[in-house]
Amino acid sequence: MTFFTTTKRQFTLSLAAAALLSATGAYAQTALDDIMSAKVIKVAVQTDSAPYGYVGTDLKPIGLDIDMANYIGKKMGVAVELVPVISASRIPALQTRKADLVIATLGKNAERQKVIDFTSAYSPFFQAVFGPKNLSAKTFADLAGKTVGVTRGAMEDQELGKVAPSTTDTKRFEDNNATIAAFVAGQVQFVALGASVAGNMMAKNPQLSSEYKLLLKDSPNFIGVAKGEDKLRTRVNDILAEAKKSGELDAMSSKWLGRSAGDLPL
Repeated sequence: MTFFTTTKRQFTLSLAAAALLSATGAYAQTALDDIMSAKVIKVAVQTDSAPYGYVGTDLKPIGLDIDMANYIGKKMGVAVELVPVISASRIPALQTRKADLVIATLGKNAERQKVIDFTSAYSPFFQAVFGPKNLSAKTFADLAGKTVGVTRGAMEDQELGKVAPSTTDTKRFEDNNATIAAFVAGQVQFVALGASVAGNMMAKNPQLSSEYKLLLKDSPNFIGVAKGEDKLRTRVNDILAEAKKSGELDAMSSKWLGRSAGDLPL
């Protein structure tokens, strides 16, 4: 193959690639315009992840994520269509255009950033110690001599081991259900869980009067946007910035998680 032929072939491939990128870019920037034209924004949410998203007694989705979806819809002046998803179908919902946004306890990592884009964080997701309202625990030192249930090998187990006093009686169980059962039965005074697991526990067992006590680790939630949808991502970021400034992000978080949103990453 001659140099001329090789160069010509490379040039042709470059033109094809440029055309493809151009077409993708043009298509990828239509989401915001489409939403405003239809007056509807489709938001993927989970309904099995209390207190972020779950089904209430009236069989309608409720939770922090649903409040966030409705808040964004209100600020954009459009109706909100909730699209139920499970964990594994969150990203595909964006890629297949079944949803404009994913608000479903979605964490940001390098692998996901290759296929979708993210807004600023909108809520905390965390591992924490929970306990009854009538039992004080303002610092980890207050856990000295107390019993704390945790799932063996879970992130909460690892993080608790770093901060709990040596006199804390840490009782390990084989799964979250066993850990929660021990707390409900009064076998342990406190429990270390992820926020969604704890939220579900508190929703199902209101008689416990349990609450958030101590933070173990933060891993905030972000809103997912289809790759290249910069106009929509920027619009949502503006709404989140406004909500943070007005205190509405903190109010939503306090309502559902028992703690303010605090300083969330961009």
